Amino acid sequence: MLQPDLMLAQSTTTTAALVQQTSTIPIIFFSVGDPVGEGFVASLPRPGGNVTGFINMEASMSSKWLELLKDIAPNIRRVAILFNPATAPRGGSYYLDPFNAAAQSLRLETIAAHVHDTSEIETVIAAQASEPNTGLIVMSDVFPLVDRTEITALTARYRLPAVYPYRQFAEVGGLLSYGNDLRDNYRRAATYTDRILRGEQPSGLPVEVPVKFELVINLKAAKALGLNVPPTLLAIADKVIE
Repeated sequence: MLQPDLMLAQSTTTTAALVQQTSTIPIIFFSVGDPVGEGFVASLPRPGGNVTGFINMEASMSSKWLELLKDIAPNIRRVAILFNPATAPRGGSYYLDPFNAAAQSLRLETIAAHVHDTSEIETVIAAQASEPNTGLIVMSDVFPLVDRTEITALTARYRLPAVYPYRQFAEVGGLLSYGNDLRDNYRRAATYTDRILRGEQPSGLPVEVPVKFELVINLKAAKALGLNVPPTLLAIADKVIE
């Protein structure tokens, strides 16, 4: 059996698999939403074991997604948040709690739109689109990221304004994305890798939160939905897709 000096893990599921295999080999993750809730570390400032790394999205991000959705589609009155409870952080509650709190302050009705496998995606999106003035938020999770092409195509077909967590969604036709620049996490993980290989312990390296974010707006998708993108959003966008 190989005995590496260090292991890198991209997602929550990958990190969980590696944690089950070793409590001694250092593990660095660089795309995990809730490492404390998953039991990977004792706390963010003091991981306390052989695991440390970088969070991809903090829980409060869901309130920002809602704010952006309301900015670009001001007529919405109800918002569904799509996620797979089997793979989303804390079964989805990690993002749901701040999402519901923000929606309440905006007087918006909320719907937890559970999707357990790819075959359910169209049924769930169609059900939300059947109600007028509805918007959609896609939760940060590996499941919707894998199915991003189908999800964005379906929101376009059913004319459902949606906000996504990663730029890859906007690049394949999604309306708007906002989230951590994952490439920045990769670069920062390289620094931790160097420090550990030079003798530092993961337990002494705090889990770090995102520091670089990116807003991507797809004007073609907005036009198809009959939405006018506010100039204030265009002014702060990191990328605008014509």
